[in-house]
Amino acid sequence: MIKKPSILIVDNEKIVIKTLSFWLKMEGYRTETATLAEEAFEKCKKRKFNIAIVNLKLPKKDGIWLLQKFNEKKLEIPVIMITNHPSIETAVLSIKKGAYDYLPKPLNFEELGLIINKIIERQTLIAENILLREQLKEKYSFKNIIGKSLKMKRIFELIENVADTDSTVLIHGESGTGKEVIARAIHQRGSRREEPFITVNCAAIPDNLLESELFGHEKGAFTGAVSSKKGRFEMANGGTLFLDEIAEMNLNTQVDLLRVLQEREFRRVGGSKLITVDVRVIASSNKKIEKEVERGNFREDLYYRLNVIPLVLPPLRERKGDIPLLIQYFLDKYKKKKKREIRGVSKEGINLLINYNWPGNVRELENTIERIIVLGSGDFMTPKDLPGRIREFAKAKTKICYPINKPLEDIEKEYIKNVLSDTNWNITRAAKVLKINRMTLYNKIKKYNLKRKP
Repeated sequence: MIKKPSILIVDNEKIVIKTLSFWLKMEGYRTETATLAEEAFEKCKKRKFNIAIVNLKLPKKDGIWLLQKFNEKKLEIPVIMITNHPSIETAVLSIKKGAYDYLPKPLNFEELGLIINKIIERQTLIAENILLREQLKEKYSFKNIIGKSLKMKRIFELIENVADTDSTVLIHGESGTGKEVIARAIHQRGSRREEPFITVNCAAIPDNLLESELFGHEKGAFTGAVSSKKGRFEMANGGTLFLDEIAEMNLNTQVDLLRVLQEREFRRVGGSKLITVDVRVIASSNKKIEKEVERGNFREDLYYRLNVIPLVLPPLRERKGDIPLLIQYFLDKYKKKKKREIRGVSKEGINLLINYNWPGNVRELENTIERIIVLGSGDFMTPKDLPGRIREFAKAKTKICYPINKPLEDIEKEYIKNVLSDTNWNITRAAKVLKINRMTLYNKIKKYNLKRKP
């Protein structure tokens, strides 16, 4: 939040300056005054003001002149124009020259207060979005992987530790969590970064074609094989092969894959020549492969061969503190692509996005932001721009029901636990939602022995 915003009052009427200064200070603002447009311009060149309240008619140069000087020097100061002689013509001229708003004298302080609040709120949003952008440039971005949560920091550390090794990595995570992005980051950080990164979606290729896709085939190996073809292993030689949705691979192909991982050699389908390759394998699955092993759908020996370095990606609902950073990242990405001037998301909009459960994870969030940029209006996204499912989820979440015979302390404990989880254990935010002070919240956490999940 902007601390004690500063407002410049530009008026040649002493009573207006005195009254306005007193009222603004009572409202918590810092004020400075000027009686001439030239004096005001010099002050604005030397320091930053959040708002300027300017009388249209001034001695020598008038308020319109001051607006033009602000524009010439690119001084981004919202101007509220005030006048003793209001007219449609002067109002239109003021707005056309860049004034934020236009008010007649005597001033209606309630109306003025609403305008000032609107400006300050907008400036706060812009400042918060700039801060998010700076954070993205600094420590919270890792090869297109965005996050500042403890879980993501651990993943960043693991990527650094394993990137320069040739060990196989098995990435577990729900659909949309960014498994391929992680695999690419490992490849890019390692010594193979200049070599190919080849992907195979095992779920998208029919069983009878997967073997040929991976290992290639010779001419005439099967109907339709009119020429020899390299497989993905050969294409990835020297680099990395990413096997996405490995749990969908059939058992016969699993045997061939295990042999390649052990021997580093294979034969094309229909061929007799042994082909040697140097390939690092990274695999991923949205299923628990140990469960597939128990069911007989996945070879246990292959599982252990792949699971040398396990990496578990958390779903987005378990790292809600990363959502504002991800929003900013996708805003910057898509507003360039779509050529839209969008400054950010309103606080209400961000809160709705944070509190949604994101079953589709980061991919769903990315698609949501892209949709809003294409269909939204205005330079800040608000709740009305969000898809109906997100707004409806927020409404449903507020309808919490408890059994009549449940003890009051149990209800309080459960409610506090839910609020802490929803706010990612941000004590200040949680206390605000609960409408208690931070010390009371700390005491409640201690009383109910609430602990943050790692």
